[in-house]
Amino acid sequence: MALALGVAVPTSFYSPTRPPSQISASPVYAHGRVQRIRCKAVSLQTCKQNVVRRSANYQPPIWDYDYVQSLNSKYVGDVYAKQAAKLVEDVKIMLDKVADPVVGLEMIDDLQRLGVFYHFEKDIKRVLENISNNSCSDRNEEDLSATALKFRLMRQHGYHIPQGVFERFMDESGSFKACLCEDINGMLYLYEASYFCVEGESTLEKARDFATKHLRQSLKRKDNHHDLAMLVSHALELPLHWRVTRLEARWFIDVYEKRPDMNPTFLQLAKLDYNMVQATHQADLKHTSRWWKGTGLGQKLSFARDRLMENFLWTVEVDFKPQFGYRRRAATIVNALITTIDDVYDVYGTLDELELFTNAVERWDITAMEQLPDYMKICFLALFNSINEMGYRTLKEQGVHSIPYLQKMDEMKKGDIPKSIQCYMHETGASEKEAREHIKYLIGETWKKMNKERGVKSLCSHTFVELALNLGRMAQCMYQYGDGHGAQGVETKDRVLSLLINPVPLV
Repeated sequence: MALALGVAVPTSFYSPTRPPSQISASPVYAHGRVQRIRCKAVSLQTCKQNVVRRSANYQPPIWDYDYVQSLNSKYVGDVYAKQAAKLVEDVKIMLDKVADPVVGLEMIDDLQRLGVFYHFEKDIKRVLENISNNSCSDRNEEDLSATALKFRLMRQHGYHIPQGVFERFMDESGSFKACLCEDINGMLYLYEASYFCVEGESTLEKARDFATKHLRQSLKRKDNHHDLAMLVSHALELPLHWRVTRLEARWFIDVYEKRPDMNPTFLQLAKLDYNMVQATHQADLKHTSRWWKGTGLGQKLSFARDRLMENFLWTVEVDFKPQFGYRRRAATIVNALITTIDDVYDVYGTLDELELFTNAVERWDITAMEQLPDYMKICFLALFNSINEMGYRTLKEQGVHSIPYLQKMDEMKKGDIPKSIQCYMHETGASEKEAREHIKYLIGETWKKMNKERGVKSLCSHTFVELALNLGRMAQCMYQYGDGHGAQGVETKDRVLSLLINPVPLV
């Protein structure tokens, strides 16, 4: 449910909010299943003693405070920092010596998928600038893999490259040539490139359909190479462009290690860097865990989701870079408050109570909380104190008075795809299968709009666009197999273990 206070902030999520009048029919997801819960909103003035409270039966957190505080990594300190710095310099030398454009593109692709690209942003830009300024008319323009890789990386980094570069691979009827289907690697690169399309690019739509069809068929072939088949299955499950950075890096490190053309320096840096970044994330997590315990919300509001770990997980995938620890900590605080207040509105509060709470937040006055029931007082005070503290730090360090903007943040339901499917079925009479296909279509159309914003002429900064894209990726990731935020399924648990608990073996 929304606080209906005005402006959304980057840490809020996808699904539209619903006014308090609609909460009675809300299906609630708990333990991976839908529970239909009847809302009986009773007037505070007329029947305070007979309020019927609802419950979503959320599980307690599986990551308790003591466990989180016990996390410890050896990958800190000067010894590892010096090793990583030496490897970074070695890679920069390699990038500086690149002469073949395709080799340069392949190196960039590997560094990105291994998760270490952020060390080489200037070097990567230089390589791409050289390729952009020296469009080659050599052998590579007839190579589907090289063309698709160039297209994907150039668009990813904001360079203009038209969909027309693929027309040479099409016949007179406007279809992709049938002979291309034998080049599985080329099909894979074409498939990944097609997800960088924007609205109205029919060639890329055809490319996606063509590549998807033949990649699926390739998996049925008995002579298919195992490693290539694994890459194809991974891509068909979710395209690279839609995957979150850190999980992809962890998966790709294992894949890359088995490649015959593996670069040992790349691999060593990827493993060491992953563990060092993980150590930074653990420190951020422990800090926010102490804040969460200090609020008492997890203990006092037993009806709400106590999901500190999951709330932190969102922030890691939106911006994992080690230097942005405060950003992750602040975003985790906002996420945790959003989750709690969401359950106040959707699960526990009566209509009259919610109106009082909304008014208190709109006034942003500590005296307004006197009218609230006790459970809302602690929630309001946690929100009030946390937001004011963030605003104070922003004013002190950057000279920006941000509290008026922070207090107006919308509290929005996270991207609950099953509810969207059910709403569409109810509104249109569509079957579940039809509804799922429609939601997939809407997701694809939204990605086209976001792809347009990463172009060089975008009014938004590259950093803002990238954070927005990462938020979209994380939403898809968290809800890929159901309610990964609230239900604490095996997929979310495995992701936490991979990202925040278990380091990559270095030998």
